Amino acid sequence: MNKKIIFRSLIAGAFICFSQWAIGQPSGGFVRSPQINPDKTVTFRISAPNAQDVKLSVQSEKAPVQMVKDARGSWSVTIGPVKPDIYPYNYVIDGVQVMDPGNMHYFPNERFKGSLLDVSGDSSLIHSMRDVPHGTVTYELYPSAEGTTGTVLVYTPPGYDNNPGQKYPVFYLIGGTTDTEETWFKVGKANLILDNLIAEGKAKPMIIVMPYGNIEARIAEQKGGLKPADPAGRESAEGIARSKTFERDLVDNLIPYVEKNYRVIANSENRAIGGFSRGGGQTLRTGFGNMDKFAWICCYSAYLTSTELERDFTTVVENPKVTNQKLKLLWVSVGNEDFLYKETTEFINYLKAKNINHKTLISSGGHTWMNTKLYLANTAPLLFK
Repeated sequence: MNKKIIFRSLIAGAFICFSQWAIGQPSGGFVRSPQINPDKTVTFRISAPNAQDVKLSVQSEKAPVQMVKDARGSWSVTIGPVKPDIYPYNYVIDGVQVMDPGNMHYFPNERFKGSLLDVSGDSSLIHSMRDVPHGTVTYELYPSAEGTTGTVLVYTPPGYDNNPGQKYPVFYLIGGTTDTEETWFKVGKANLILDNLIAEGKAKPMIIVMPYGNIEARIAEQKGGLKPADPAGRESAEGIARSKTFERDLVDNLIPYVEKNYRVIANSENRAIGGFSRGGGQTLRTGFGNMDKFAWICCYSAYLTSTELERDFTTVVENPKVTNQKLKLLWVSVGNEDFLYKETTEFINYLKAKNINHKTLISSGGHTWMNTKLYLANTAPLLFK
């Protein structure tokens, strides 16, 4: 197993952070930011003495917040109290998005990498670091589509290395559009959520495999081409074709690699798939298209249309008795302010009409990683039981 990618990721992240800061800050030094105050208000600061306008964009707020400049050229604002959670944020300096140079924690993304605000609670949150046994996250490389090298993170549960005779179920967990293979780890805190649930006896020890979802972009990068633009729509022919590319890479390349290198129970009843946003669509298409391989399907903030279901997954929707026998769990969740709320609830209603067994969670909030952590914490205890 090649773990050198860990160091490459850290170096690349540091370079991106510095380059973004250099663009956004004409001059000035580092300042303390963010500062989480005892009353859960948070103070943000950035030194930009030559800037004319600076705003804070943070997902705990409905709109960007105006910052105020002091005599030394440092801009600041205090917001809150902020509900304990992890929030992406960035500054907008004279119209340019900028990371927080005072914060080493960033959001892994194909494009702009925002910073992360982590507000702890008075009591430990499900994604908090607790004094419990911890699993291991390994950065892996695997043979992927068209002769390229794939990147993936693999979580092994506490005790994995101490029990060489034990095999585990495996959960393939996919991020959204523009997310990287690191996002479920660094933002979704999948490893800490599972550590805590396992310690509480609420979830079975399992392996979690976190792949990169944009196979076309990786092929282009490694073959010297340009990263293709996003498809025109989630249900467009191109969008479906790209989802199929991901499916084939997962089924033909990644699953065999994982099952060769990790101690997994290699059957459908011990194999789950889940994903957020674009990854939720990939989850549904891959799961419905390979029910001999996945008995557990977890869809977070995503859907399929009735047109696509009746065209491409006829056996799933027209034979509910067989579908219900094969699937141990079909989970669909979405926030009531999510821009995909309408389409996702229509998908849920379609499943009801077709008598396909499923579980749902309609949460508050939008299309955010705050909700995604909630969905993982609610579905992981249901898996492999």
